[in-house]
Amino acid sequence: MRRAAAFFFLGLLAAQPLLAAPAAYSEADHAELDRASAYLNSIRTMKGGFVQIDPNGDVDQGTFEISKPGRMRFEYNPPTPTLIVSDGRTVAVSNTKLKTVDRYPLSQTPLDIILGDKIDLAENREIVGVARQPDAFVVKARSRGGRAQGNITLTFSEPELELRQWTVIDNQGLSTTVALRDMQTGIDIPGSLFVLPDKNPFAHKQSD
Repeated sequence: MRRAAAFFFLGLLAAQPLLAAPAAYSEADHAELDRASAYLNSIRTMKGGFVQIDPNGDVDQGTFEISKPGRMRFEYNPPTPTLIVSDGRTVAVSNTKLKTVDRYPLSQTPLDIILGDKIDLAENREIVGVARQPDAFVVKARSRGGRAQGNITLTFSEPELELRQWTVIDNQGLSTTVALRDMQTGIDIPGSLFVLPDKNPFAHKQSD
């Protein structure tokens, strides 16, 4: 397994619950966050492809499926043997080559930023700010309660709002970006995609 194959997701899974109060926003920023929240809430199912670029410039690709609330599947193309699945309660990171699976409670991650049933970014304690670019709107979030500044960014295209990519910055300031492509929404997705086979025993399991 390449070290950065699941970097973005593993960074999220290491997160701890945040204790800080929601950030204060200007009226304009609050309106933009409400617009992004409405867009995310309009999506119940989504699938497509993704391209991941790690800090060394190495590129991984794969496919993803999302079914809200809480369920997702990110499968990397060979030779990267990584499969990441959330069944709505638990997130499992599988190495299909080594036949190992690490399991984490979904409630201990900030994945509700995109997987939540009722998303309200303006009231989400993980959101720390917003930024505007010529053709994009950027939401800044953090994955650890001790961080004052955001280390996760969600980028939405403009003027027709659409989630296009996210970036994670690690403690050394190195970034990994996951860009989405060929997205389809409102489609039927089999529930079986969000269940890991029982024949793959969990190597490490944290209590829910």
